[in-house]
Amino acid sequence: MTKGYWIAHVTVDDPAGYEGYRQANAAAFAKYGGRFLVRGGAQTVVEGQARQRSVVIEFPSLQAATDCFHSPEYQAALAIRKPVSSADVVIVEGHNPEV
Repeated sequence: MTKGYWIAHVTVDDPAGYEGYRQANAAAFAKYGGRFLVRGGAQTVVEGQARQRSVVIEFPSLQAATDCFHSPEYQAALAIRKPVSSADVVIVEGHNPEV
């Protein structure tokens, strides 16, 4: 089964408010098997533009990644994030070397 990934680029306008989102999203990520591969950290833009924060989360499948985003648990966390940040988020299917 091919893994699924969230790739997010985030601008945080209120760091204290964003911390509430980070705490709230843990339940959804645990429920759907989300594992952070990138969570903030130093970054260098070498082409184009980027927001101040990059995040990559791995899920066991594309379906799990999609289900997590639409889950009541994540939607509750998202309600906390939206007033304190702006983001671009995509859900992508991982590379399947068998295809």
